[in-house]
Amino acid sequence: MKVMAHRRRTEGDWLVEEERDIPGPGRGEVLVRIEACGVCRTDLHIVEGDLPDMVPGIVPGHEVVGAVEQVGKGVSHFARGDRAGIMWLHGTCGRCQYCLSGRENLCRSKEFTGYTVDGGYAQFALAREGFLLPISHSMGAVEAAPLLCSGIIGYRALKMAMPPPGGRLGIFGFGGSAHLTLQAASGIGLDVGVVSRGDAHLDLAKRLGASEVWKSGPKAWKELAGRFDTAIVFAPAGEVVSLALESVKPGGRVAVPAVHLDRVPEMSYREHLFREKSLFSVEANTRADAHEFLALASRLGIRSETESIPLAQANEGLRRLKHGKVNGAEVLTVT
Repeated sequence: MKVMAHRRRTEGDWLVEEERDIPGPGRGEVLVRIEACGVCRTDLHIVEGDLPDMVPGIVPGHEVVGAVEQVGKGVSHFARGDRAGIMWLHGTCGRCQYCLSGRENLCRSKEFTGYTVDGGYAQFALAREGFLLPISHSMGAVEAAPLLCSGIIGYRALKMAMPPPGGRLGIFGFGGSAHLTLQAASGIGLDVGVVSRGDAHLDLAKRLGASEVWKSGPKAWKELAGRFDTAIVFAPAGEVVSLALESVKPGGRVAVPAVHLDRVPEMSYREHLFREKSLFSVEANTRADAHEFLALASRLGIRSETESIPLAQANEGLRRLKHGKVNGAEVLTVT
């Protein structure tokens, strides 16, 4: 099979096309023939070395949609030909205090697709049956792929930062995850404002239901002070965190669903955290989050705005993502 493996740190030349043997599924595993794989900002952090403990030659990609090709012993819920999705969370220990209390996203032994095990920038990938998601045949592979990380992690952040019913949510940064979170938030009756550097991103936000949009800059920060009940920071810039804290009212919450973030500058306790404001990170997701979000996406008709490119152009896709050239989500087409 063809894969795009991480071999270099040079911009635009991170991945090398290689031929590898198709892996056979072990007990409890499923082999998926990949149709599409989303290009996530986490993939960019991986190839640029922002995340620790890199696996040499890892195949990135964790927003994977395809068809079951083969199942291993003990698999009972999937069969050849079934539509399936592979997400970021590849597996957990199932025994620790976090796994046993519904917080498997915090398991210290968890594994990640496309980071600790090979992912979806390939023609085939393995997944554990218990972490594989059923995908409806009614949704195209390219359209479904971004839901499997960008959508799920945005949904978890929304749950944790939830404004009161009918309240006002601020979204800072508007890429693959944010454009799905906006649809979910608007769909459940929240008033959503979006802040971004890109005019095209702001146009998309308005089209998808944002009540107000602001272009990043000093004028916007002044207008945004105390405007939101809660906020989610999708922009991978530490300086935005303090600005988001200034934008929420007393008692407001700010969620940061980032696997990597630039250094957060020194903050003022009185300006940023006083009046019972809360700041918290969001790490990965649970399987419950995944199933809840896919059900919500089906009910609300949430759809990803996508730009698709062939697997062989994965380096170019990552480069475009790095420089803010993607509006919505970018997806690699594999078969």
